Amino acid sequence: MTNHVVLYEPLMPANTGNIARTCAGTNTVLDLIEPLGFQIDNKKMKRAGLDYWDKVDVRMHDDLNAFLKTLGPNDEMYLISKFSSKNYAEVDYTDPKKNYYFVFGKETTGLPETFMREYYDRNLRIPMSDNIRCYNLSNSVAMVLLEALRQQGFPNMETAHHYENDKLKDDYNRPERYERNLGEKK
Repeated sequence: MTNHVVLYEPLMPANTGNIARTCAGTNTVLDLIEPLGFQIDNKKMKRAGLDYWDKVDVRMHDDLNAFLKTLGPNDEMYLISKFSSKNYAEVDYTDPKKNYYFVFGKETTGLPETFMREYYDRNLRIPMSDNIRCYNLSNSVAMVLLEALRQQGFPNMETAHHYENDKLKDDYNRPERYERNLGEKK
């Protein structure tokens, strides 16, 4: 099972850099569908991804059709769109025989309408109020991807790590510290 974040014609290098960093931290493949709104070596994108670019499996696709040709019979593709009525958290992403592709549209116009209609049953929505038009692309990727990973049991990821200079080091052997109510003074 492999998770893929697919960005359709991304425009903002900082978003793509942040998403690349999320992909590095979650062992997720990053598929980029061209044309991009920036050069792949863009300084802002590199800065947003920090020094993690060598840890990201980035796959470039000439266009949407080229990307679609890479999908196999065990691949599940989901289009993330505010126009869907199906909640992304209601889908089961746990079949170990499948690869999961989460496709996100460009920051200004989203995904092409014809593409969304062709794959109507694959459209998913992130719930939000009507106070905004949409969430930030990088935040949207994190929400959907972390839900899939949560369902999958966070495969090949540390769910806890102890650092030599850990700020909570002394608390690990004091479970009573966590049994009290938050906000209660001790």
